[in-house]
Amino acid sequence: MDVELNVTLLTLGGFAELHKYRYLYFVVIFTLYILILCFNSTIVFLIWTNENLHEPMYIFIAALLINSVLYSMIIYPKLLSDVLSEKQMISYPLCLFQGLSYCTSVGSEFLLLAAMAYDRYVSICKPLQYPVIMNRITIYVCLILAWLIPAFETSLLGVMVMLINIALLPLLFILFTYIRILRISYHCCREVRKKTVKTCLPHLLVLINFSCFIFFDIIIVRLDSDLSKTLRLTLTFQSILFHPLLNPIIYGLKMNEIFKHIKILFHQAILAIT
Repeated sequence: MDVELNVTLLTLGGFAELHKYRYLYFVVIFTLYILILCFNSTIVFLIWTNENLHEPMYIFIAALLINSVLYSMIIYPKLLSDVLSEKQMISYPLCLFQGLSYCTSVGSEFLLLAAMAYDRYVSICKPLQYPVIMNRITIYVCLILAWLIPAFETSLLGVMVMLINIALLPLLFILFTYIRILRISYHCCREVRKKTVKTCLPHLLVLINFSCFIFFDIIIVRLDSDLSKTLRLTLTFQSILFHPLLNPIIYGLKMNEIFKHIKILFHQAILAIT
C-alpha cells in the first residue's frame, strides 16, 4: 500500500554566510547554550537548597530563570542542528510550536516581573502587612497564572491581542508600581532609600534589558526590511541568545544574598578540586 505524506517544510533564510562560518556559529551558540544552562541552574539550585532564600522575591527569581531555561531547551537544540545542516529547514508544526513557545515565554516573563514589582511594593510600602499579603497561596497563584495565562492566550488569541494583554498591561503595571515605590521611599529615611535601590535595581535592569530586546525584535526586525541579513539575524536572536544569559548574571552580581552563596559555592568547588 502506498502512503503519501503531505509535510510542509519551511526554509530558514537568515544565516549570513553560513557555509563559511558554520563551525564558528556552532561554537558560539553552543557555548552560550551551556553558559545559560549552567548560570541559570546554579542560581536556581542555590535558591532551592538555602532556606534563607525561600522568600517570595527569590522564588520569583528562580521561576524567571527556569522560564529562560525551558525556552532555551526548546530552541537551542534545533538551532544547533540547523547550523550544522546543509539546508536549514523546519516543519510547519515545529515552527508553530517554537513560535508559540516564544510568545508564551515572553508573556510569562512580563507577568513574573509584574509579580516581582508587586512583591517589592508590598515589602517596601506595606512592610507590616507583607507576611499576610505575600503568603504561600499568593506566591503559588502568581506562579501558576504567570505560566497558564500566556499559554492560554497564545493558543486562542491573536499575537497583537496577546501582546497587549500579557506584555503591555504588565509593563504599565510594573512602571506604575515602581513609580509608587520611588515616591514613597523618597519621603523616607536614607536607609530605606538605600534598601529600595538595592532590592529594586536588579529587577529594573532585567526589565529594561528584556523590554529593549522585545522592542528591537518586534519593531525594528518586523517592520524594517532594509536591514542587512547579519543585523536582522543578530536582532532576531538577541532575546534567545543573550537575554537568558544576562538574567542570572544580573541577579548573581546585584543580589547580595545570592552573590554570597555563589562565593561560598565557588570556594567549596575550589577546595574540592585542590
